[in-house]
Amino acid sequence: MDDHYRNNPNSYQDPQGGSNTYSTFREGGDQGNQDGYYGSNEYPAQDEDAASDATEGHDDDDEIYEGEYQGIPHPEDIRASKKALRAQANYEEQGDRLAERMQDEEQLAHQYEAIIEECGHGRFQWTLFFVAGLALMADGVECFVVGFVMPSAEKDMCMSNANKGMLGLIVYLGMMLGAFMWGGLADKMGRKKCLIIALVINSVFAFISSFVQGYGFFLFFRLISGFGIGGSIPIVYSYFSEFLCREKRGEHLSWLCMFWMIGGIYASSMAWGIIPHYGWGSSMGTSYQFHSWRVFVLVCTLPSISSLIGLIFMPESPRFLLENGKHDEAWMILKQVHDTNMRAKGEPEKVFTVSQIKTLKQEDEFIEIQSSTGTWHQRWLVRIMTVVKQVCQNILSLFSPQFRMNTLFMAVVWFTMAFSYYGLAVWFPDMIKHLQNEEYESKVKVFYRERVEHFTFNFTLENQIHQEGEYFNDKFYKIDLKSVTFEDSLFEECYFEDIRSTDTVFKNCTIVSTVFYNTDLYKHKFIKCKFENSTFLQQKEGCHLDFSEENDILIYLVSFLGSLAVLPGNIISALFMDKIGRIKMIGGSMLISSVCTFFLFFGSSESAIIGWQCLFCGTSVAAWNGIEVITVELYPTSKRATAFGVLNGLCKFAAILGSSIFASFVGITKVMPILLASTALVAGGLLALRLPETREQVLM
Repeated sequence: MDDHYRNNPNSYQDPQGGSNTYSTFREGGDQGNQDGYYGSNEYPAQDEDAASDATEGHDDDDEIYEGEYQGIPHPEDIRASKKALRAQANYEEQGDRLAERMQDEEQLAHQYEAIIEECGHGRFQWTLFFVAGLALMADGVECFVVGFVMPSAEKDMCMSNANKGMLGLIVYLGMMLGAFMWGGLADKMGRKKCLIIALVINSVFAFISSFVQGYGFFLFFRLISGFGIGGSIPIVYSYFSEFLCREKRGEHLSWLCMFWMIGGIYASSMAWGIIPHYGWGSSMGTSYQFHSWRVFVLVCTLPSISSLIGLIFMPESPRFLLENGKHDEAWMILKQVHDTNMRAKGEPEKVFTVSQIKTLKQEDEFIEIQSSTGTWHQRWLVRIMTVVKQVCQNILSLFSPQFRMNTLFMAVVWFTMAFSYYGLAVWFPDMIKHLQNEEYESKVKVFYRERVEHFTFNFTLENQIHQEGEYFNDKFYKIDLKSVTFEDSLFEECYFEDIRSTDTVFKNCTIVSTVFYNTDLYKHKFIKCKFENSTFLQQKEGCHLDFSEENDILIYLVSFLGSLAVLPGNIISALFMDKIGRIKMIGGSMLISSVCTFFLFFGSSESAIIGWQCLFCGTSVAAWNGIEVITVELYPTSKRATAFGVLNGLCKFAAILGSSIFASFVGITKVMPILLASTALVAGGLLALRLPETREQVLM
């Protein structure tokens, strides 16, 4: 046989020295072999019977590859083995890259810690402390605004009980969504940029909400306002922590927590000083009202606006920039921090000795590649979709084997703490209101079968029940009716003019030849009443304020004292956070707080409930501080704000759940709220003790 087959890769050498040649695979076949299988000119074509013998016992789906007879692997097997080899190589390469990146991250973390120590702690950190603190204060104010304006806004906007409940929860819903979104974006777009955008959204929509008249618009604008401020907590803690060295981190993050308390004090004091002064507002007829509670809403935007102005002069986090390969920008900011602190200390001649900082290798280059191609809207679409994908991947990575247990433990601790704290925060004032109402109702005056003729009522009637009374030719002129009930009474030839009423009803009354002029006695206030020749003229339009101001002032006082009671706990936790440790601080505070809730069984008066509320707030704040500090330290820079956002979003969900459940038991029983709160605190406190201690760790 000719030697030209000897070098043919498709040549088969017989083990006994002979040679044989097998066919080559032709994709389309030739004229004599159109099936696309194997063919060769060396072998004569088999007849039809021979072909059927070779494939006997096999259908078309189980056809034997002819090369099996010569020991030749099937092409599909070759492709599968190559694919498996490539997958194995990719897996090993990814493992090597992951190990290399983890090693680089650890080196960068230690180097960055040394640089921050060289920069020192001084004027720059204190300036950022107040700027970031104002953003945190804005979050605290946002939590109180709706609760304070509700008694006034419900009358201006004709809100039903269902509407009031929705408005109370809508802010937490917006904050929950904002925490999820802004936390994830801050790890991809930058801490400063995202915080500025979030505060702009909060400021603009909170400002507009003070002017809108309808309930629907007010609800929408408060939702978007809450969505904006929802990013403040996850971003502020991540942002500020990356300018702190290990020795200062726990203490100064705890001091930062005080601004949330200051926000509560600011909101309650402003509400106390502004809202009761109804005349501070103005009105344009009946279609546009701008009363004092709207002035209060405007004043509450000041912390957010102030923080926004300060952030303009603050730099981006250098730790974030290094994580994203921006070495030169990070170096310039760190030099600025160093020089600012040294000048404040009187050492301007001290030189920043760092010349090189380790930069992590960047893997996400898709956006940069696409930025030079396509139209502008295509580039923006690519960037948006890429960022969304990266954020989603970052969130999912929190549940990877490396972070799964820490994330689950932290989620339970955040949830139990928020469920108890926010649930009791709603339950305390509602319980005080309930006690006030019980005391108020116990002092009700009952008038039975009174007969009044030709008399003018020109004084306020309050907390009275008139049963089976008879009123003939009487005049009710320019008076307030507060919690007044007329039952089975007769009104004949009476005249009502310029009447404002609160919790006033007429039950089973007969009203004959009576005129109602410029009153707010609408149809729903007459229950099963009989009218004969009676007339309603020029009834008051819209809704009108509740004139019971005493309850409102007590609400402000309770919130003010609760926020002020946090101060001692905040100071103690800040001083001992680095000495005791985060874990003991969280676990101990939650367990002590659970004990405090049991004493609520003995609180049967307003003063007792206020006292136990102050004690609970003072003991629980240490747990909040520890939770926020350890959340910063448990996760690396690339996931820090994302993790904080997810956990803080879960916290706001727990707040919605807790406030709804606890409020439903007011006036029914106080056993369930106390048991729920104490059980949740004990479970969260015990689980917190299983978390790793982080006070000696550098920020990864």
